[in-house]
Amino acid sequence: MAAQAIRLFRKMDGLFAVYKPQGVHWKHVRDSIESNLLKGTLNSCPPPAPQLAVQFQLLSSGENSSSSKDLALSPTMVPTLADHPLVTGPQFHKVHVGVGHRLDAFSSGVLVLGVGKGNGVVKVCYILYDYTLEGEFGKATDNFTDTGRVIEKTTYNHVTQDKLERVLAMIQGANQKALITYSQVDLRTQEAYELAVRGLLYPLGKSPPILMGLRCIHFNPPHFSLEVQCVNETQKYLRKLIHEVGLELRTCAVCSGVRRTRDGPFKVENALTRQYWTADSIIQAIAHFHKTTLGYLTNHSGKGTQDKY
Repeated sequence: MAAQAIRLFRKMDGLFAVYKPQGVHWKHVRDSIESNLLKGTLNSCPPPAPQLAVQFQLLSSGENSSSSKDLALSPTMVPTLADHPLVTGPQFHKVHVGVGHRLDAFSSGVLVLGVGKGNGVVKVCYILYDYTLEGEFGKATDNFTDTGRVIEKTTYNHVTQDKLERVLAMIQGANQKALITYSQVDLRTQEAYELAVRGLLYPLGKSPPILMGLRCIHFNPPHFSLEVQCVNETQKYLRKLIHEVGLELRTCAVCSGVRRTRDGPFKVENALTRQYWTADSIIQAIAHFHKTTLGYLTNHSGKGTQDKY
């Protein structure tokens, strides 16, 4: 392998974030990045200089003044074909890119990936996620999205922003009770009080989806937007949340968009868009979050831990 390609490969060791567009499966994002790393950069490095071998060539009769019965051999150095790219094939055959908390095809936003040692960390991190949910009052579908089969239509003129915020406060209150239950912290201790004041209470181990924060950031009926902070969630759960908000308001609602804006320490402004899914940009992103990666390797394991960010 070329020394340049090896040095480049060693630099790709850590975590980075990309922006997954809506309508694209996360596997296509991963495969595109793996292909770009292999074809566009690692295997595009110049191959090493070919090794030379000694080859003896028979001199022509004009070059030899002795008897024709004598053989005259001339040693020459020629390159061997054993190391030729057409013989050995690509220098790198596989670059494994690990995927963290996945996004389904309907959703968009921050998707954290890992290369090298980052593969052992990206799937075990226990962190907080921020989402922006887009909703629409007035109809219900079979899959809670605006593209599903409509099964019901209702009026929504009675819905106001105050009513919506009261419903959100009720839902968040129920989730706060669940958070206390799954945090496994004695509420009578000073530690529990300090964690609660600082907003650092998190569920330990496995737990159902829990909303850490929920508020309305835009209201223009029939359209509205919610900002959600949660753990252990799925995008299907978030779409169903929009449906349940509609039911609490005596109407129906569907989800028209799910956008992840933060995945632990990785924010949407740190995510690489499609035109930057190259080795140079990925190496810069990994270097930028190198300390974060080291913190994950040190502080996170397969069990749930408190979010340090």
